[in-house]
Amino acid sequence: MIMEQATTVRNEWSAVCDSVIHEKPKFIKRTRDKMWLSSLEIMSEILEAYDFTAIRCIEEDGSVTLSLNEMDLIENGTDEHEARLKLGEAILEYSLEYYNEYEMYSRSLNRRKHIPYIFKALIIDDSEKIGDMLQCQDGKN
Repeated sequence: MIMEQATTVRNEWSAVCDSVIHEKPKFIKRTRDKMWLSSLEIMSEILEAYDFTAIRCIEEDGSVTLSLNEMDLIENGTDEHEARLKLGEAILEYSLEYYNEYEMYSRSLNRRKHIPYIFKALIIDDSEKIGDMLQCQDGKN
């Protein structure tokens, strides 16, 4: 793998940033640590493969409940639009909490698989857009 030394990156920080933004991501090595530096646009493209999917249930009162498959989040609204908006808000709120407590959440075995969805939501940073992109399937009550 092509690795740039952290010392070189530090000494040429401005040029490295320009290169990452305008050319390609960089792989960086610092002693035993290895990392990757890229633009948010590249990260967003990589995360395109991760979709937010939900089970949609129509309740007896006509309201709509959406249950997110990728994380344990459930929201109910008077209609699907409201449920999507609420679930988009819940996803973004959880993503911010996860990021703020990253060390704890990322080490939890049942939450580790949330990482790509967390970063996708944080990059989008728009709860309405997240709600609109939900792929819903009909479920049973």
